[in-house]
Formats: sequence, structure tokens, C-alpha cells
Amino acid sequence: MANPSRGPTKAYHNSGFLNSKDARVLRMLAEYLEPKSRFDYHRVEDTVVFMGSARIRSRADAEELVREAQAGHGNVEEARMALQMSAYYEAARELAARLTRWSKELDRDERRFVVCTGGGPGIMEAANRGASEAQGMNVGLTISIPQPEFDNPYVTRELSFHFHYFFMRKFWFAYLAKAVIVFPGGYGTMDELFELLTLVQTGKMRKPMPIVLFGTEYWKRIVDFEALAHHGMIKREDLDLLFRTDSIDEAYDWIVLQLAEKALAQPGATL
Repeated sequence: MANPSRGPTKAYHNSGFLNSKDARVLRMLAEYLEPKSRFDYHRVEDTVVFMGSARIRSRADAEELVREAQAGHGNVEEARMALQMSAYYEAARELAARLTRWSKELDRDERRFVVCTGGGPGIMEAANRGASEAQGMNVGLTISIPQPEFDNPYVTRELSFHFHYFFMRKFWFAYLAKAVIVFPGGYGTMDELFELLTLVQTGKMRKPMPIVLFGTEYWKRIVDFEALAHHGMIKREDLDLLFRTDSIDEAYDWIVLQLAEKALAQPGATL
């Protein structure tokens, strides 16, 4: 608490209180209001969200890893897998750049369909990088976790957010999203994907939500969606909530078509 000898302290200046469990609700509210203020100021109306593993490297980094491993400074098999998976980094980078260039051509005052990621390395870095290379603003919703160098340098500084609460971060993913592209990933990616699928399936998300599952062979091995339908755990039509592809062109064309038909005519549609 404040030192009485220094005079009275207003509650909103009392760091001891603000960081206490009693003020947790205020911290939660701050992670809603502060991002909203910035999004409003920069006229970011909606986003295209890229999800995927933080562990996937760029092609250049993966090639260097292979060279080091072949020289005896690493695991060759792991390095070769990293090189194989780097194709997804480059695909996310190119797709984000193409979608950014398309969105910038829209004749609107608002910034529409801004690329948004979790702000970290891997697929997140690739998408922010592609958007940045297309001279577009882009969003990074980072999370405070005990992992060094989680932020990537390609996020637009004014739209770089840092969250403590996972649920508030996921709220901002879903609230502004008009489309989601999910690349190969692990626990975090699957958590985000299945939460979105649940919101759509249950009708809690009222807006259209096109979801691309990029990397058909990877996802076929990781999640057997067909088995869920076969065993009656989901309806067969729930399989249609996902558009599966390995093609940048197919993903781009399908997303642009979905956004043109379902989002451009409904500005500001929310959850």
C-alpha cells in the first residue's frame, strides 16, 4: 500500500492495489479497453487472422540449420524436417502479402482485413512479414509467457499488443476476425482452432467465419475430422466449416471470394 508519509494516493495511482488480486477485474477490463482504443484510433475495422506454430522457420534459416547439422553441429533429421516445414512459413508470408495488397486496393476510409497474428515467431512472423513487405499495417497480439524473444519485428508498432490473459487475447482474435487461416501448429494452434470451430458450430458466433486449414497432409495426420463425423461426435455438415488446401492461389481466391460476399456487404459485423 502507499506510504502515508507521502500523502494520500488515488486508487488508480496505487500500483500495489492495481497489481493485487482484488484489482484483477480492472486488469481484465484494461486488456479490452486499451486495445479497443488503439484499434478505433487507427480505424482497424476487421482482420484476417493467421494461426500456426511458433517453431516453423523461414527457408533461409532452415537451410542454414541443415548446413550446420551436416557439419556436425546438430541433428540432421530434425534439420531436414525443419526445412520441409519451412514451406509453410513461405506460404504464410506470400499469402499475407497478397491479401494485404488486395485489401489496400479497397476504396474505403477504414482499414479492412488487416493481417493479424499472435505476434510471435514462426508462422506468426511469416504473416506479419508478408503484410509488412506489402506496406500494410498489421497486428500482433502477443502473450506474456516464459519464453525469450517471443515478439517478432514485423508487427506494426502502433498495433503491437501484449496480453497477460489468454482469454482476452483470444477475444481480440475472434472479435475482429472476418477470416482465419490455420497453418500447421501444436497445442496452442489447435486450442485456437477448436475454440473458433466451437463458436461457429454452436452459433455463438453470428457472423460468417471462413476458416482455411492450410496443409492437408499435416492436418489429416494430426486431427481425424472424418472420424469425429463417423463416430457421431460432430454432424457431417460440420466438416464443411473448414476449407482445406495446400495452394496459396486456392486459399487466396477462396478467402477473397468469401470476404467479398460475406464481409464487404456487412461492415462492422461482430460476434
